Amino acid sequence: MNWKRLRKAGVGALVVALIFSLLPAMAFADAVVGETVVTLGADLTPQQRDAILKEMNVDQNVQIIEVTNEEEHRYLGKYVSKATIGTRALSSSKITLAEKGAGITVKTNNITHITETMYANALITAGVKDAEVYVTAPTKVSGTAGLTGILKAFEEAADTKISDEQKEVANEEMVRTSQLGEKIGDPDKAAQFMMDLKQKVAEEKPDTPAEFRDLIINVSNEYNINLSEKDIDQLTQLLQRLSELNIDWGALSDQVKKLRDNLDEILNSEQTKGFLETLLDWLASLLDALKEIFSSDSA
Repeated sequence: MNWKRLRKAGVGALVVALIFSLLPAMAFADAVVGETVVTLGADLTPQQRDAILKEMNVDQNVQIIEVTNEEEHRYLGKYVSKATIGTRALSSSKITLAEKGAGITVKTNNITHITETMYANALITAGVKDAEVYVTAPTKVSGTAGLTGILKAFEEAADTKISDEQKEVANEEMVRTSQLGEKIGDPDKAAQFMMDLKQKVAEEKPDTPAEFRDLIINVSNEYNINLSEKDIDQLTQLLQRLSELNIDWGALSDQVKKLRDNLDEILNSEQTKGFLETLLDWLASLLDALKEIFSSDSA
């Protein structure tokens, strides 16, 4: 037996194995914290483009990709009317990759129908994680087309690919949540409801249509939301499609929990801010009263 040749072959095989084991990391090497990508609506005027880039606090050297109206119709056409989507792509977005475990944060401007939590929820469904997102437009828009650009930006920034099916489900979720928010008059409650539905699907793993319906009805009762049969049917179909996606349910559950934690932090900070403002107002009133007392005494 030629031991020298065997040792050479063994070393060669080990080197090849190490190379292949490093390939996934090398392929994801471009997805670095701080990586920023901007998407601009293809129908923006030059003046609008410049104004939005300034609003986003980025310069002309930032990576920019365009989103067309055709792309917006491709993922939304099944769920909203053509008139709602419109004929011009104006919604724009900026996405910045964040530290692992940071979760998703979303800020919006000139977006009237889709809340920040709705965007974040839909992004989690699409597989986006740990990112800071900003969505804007030159004038008031519904925001339904905004998700298309965000997903396109994340694919570029993270050097990854989101399947068309996953994009469609994320867009449908966003639309259904927005419609429910309008129906019950509370978009934030609708977003929290949808967040809990996904959390339950990740934990309980329902299988049959009846199990999905029971889950939806149980969670809607907890939120005191009155769903019609049409609502339940649409949500059942949505959750079934969601469950069939090739996604990491553990990661989805973690991102939902992180989103909930981020929302709680914002709420707590707003409550703290409100308390401090009340305290300052009270102190100001007290000082005014004392000033009045001392003024009258001196008189």
